[in-house]
Amino acid sequence: MSDSLTRRNFLKTSLAGGSAALFGSASVRPPNIVFILADDLGYSELGCYGNSFNRTPNLDGLAAEGVRFTDAYAAAPVCSPYRAALMTGMYPARVGINDYLRPYTNKQVPLEIETMPEMLKKQGYATGLIGKWHLTGYSNPRGFPRNHGFDEVILSEKKGIGNGDYFYPYNFNREVEKRLPGREHLIDRCNVEAVDFIKRHRDRPFFLLLSHYAVHTVLNGKEKLVEKYEDRPQAGDGSGAGRNNPHLAAQLESIDKGVDMIVETLQKLGLDNNTIVVFTSDNGGESLVTDNAPLRGGKSTLYEGGIRVPLIVRHPGAGLSGNLCMGPTINMDFFPYFAKVAGDEDHGNTDGRDLMQIMRKQSPCADERPLFWHYPLSRPHFLGGRSSGAVRRGRWKLIEFFDTGGLELYDLENDISESRNLAPANPGRTRGLLRDLENFRQRTDAQIPASCKDYDPDKYFLDPLFRDFLQKVVY
Repeated sequence: MSDSLTRRNFLKTSLAGGSAALFGSASVRPPNIVFILADDLGYSELGCYGNSFNRTPNLDGLAAEGVRFTDAYAAAPVCSPYRAALMTGMYPARVGINDYLRPYTNKQVPLEIETMPEMLKKQGYATGLIGKWHLTGYSNPRGFPRNHGFDEVILSEKKGIGNGDYFYPYNFNREVEKRLPGREHLIDRCNVEAVDFIKRHRDRPFFLLLSHYAVHTVLNGKEKLVEKYEDRPQAGDGSGAGRNNPHLAAQLESIDKGVDMIVETLQKLGLDNNTIVVFTSDNGGESLVTDNAPLRGGKSTLYEGGIRVPLIVRHPGAGLSGNLCMGPTINMDFFPYFAKVAGDEDHGNTDGRDLMQIMRKQSPCADERPLFWHYPLSRPHFLGGRSSGAVRRGRWKLIEFFDTGGLELYDLENDISESRNLAPANPGRTRGLLRDLENFRQRTDAQIPASCKDYDPDKYFLDPLFRDFLQKVVY
């Protein structure tokens, strides 16, 4: 395998600024898109985001060759709503998927909504999904990815992966046949399938969504990698709590290795200078297996630890190598960005903004565009999340708790850890942001379940025996 991405030079050609208009012109093949999505990977896990325990040299190199975002957001603090927003470019509330979907639900992205792969197929792209879908129940074929624009669907789930299943045979899909020698690990298999998809479609534009199941619990890394991290200083006590988690680090290293494999393949095929590569996560890290510090909270909460995610975008020829973008962005912004580079200039049915504008700072970093979250729960999430909504406008963020009516206001520019609730001291600003939230719910027909007020959020799921049980099974 080749050296780390940090020793590579992707920008071998000059594409006159690499603008979306250039990529979409009749004389130039539009860019391929490789979108690598980790599951439950927290903001603070990559080396380029300050982590000194986990080893991510290829992702760090990708950031050095592209744009790293400091204020990238998931549209929700859990899986399915993020994916609904990614596929449609719409807020989850507008699509009607506000929480993770249960195994037997018939909910799905409405078939009348054009999805990202459907849009790209119209522009001549081959489309493929490798890995997790989680946008319907497992017995609802109308909601399966092939009915939403994917030509190829590989290693997708037929049941949940919450019990692990990272080694073959895969309980989430017993139809998958073993392919790799030795004890096959799911991340390795996904990486190999991604490389093969690229090779199969080298002669036409392609969109690949490599949707890893990792690092969703129950964590289970490859033994030798786990041992390597257990031997590293400050590896923790093996309970799964704290920042340094050997199983998480091992799985992340396997994901990172796949980034190297993909980019090396693009180089060998001469596609590296016309392929956008994105890496991000669907929500924050689980607080039972990692620490999202300096952010507060984790998966299932609307604190920054639950919704702020790592994001790296490498867009060759765009003149953005090594840039740091502090402009707030949310994952609906990918839809108009990909539509424009693919040549669909007129596609406007999204809640997003063209990400290229944000990367080029045509929109100022102190952007006053409001970002919204709607997370209505009939009962709290077992990780601690409560029924709530939130809005960020510029440096200010308001959280409204639907169960108690409580309001929390934070100045993210000066308090990224959300440690000081400024709502009591700023009633005017609080009322203004609350009006923004109420107007958003009215525009999107976002509902708040009445049952969310029937429980005591200070007592629910705080049984120490229950917490102990969860901490014992997270591996």
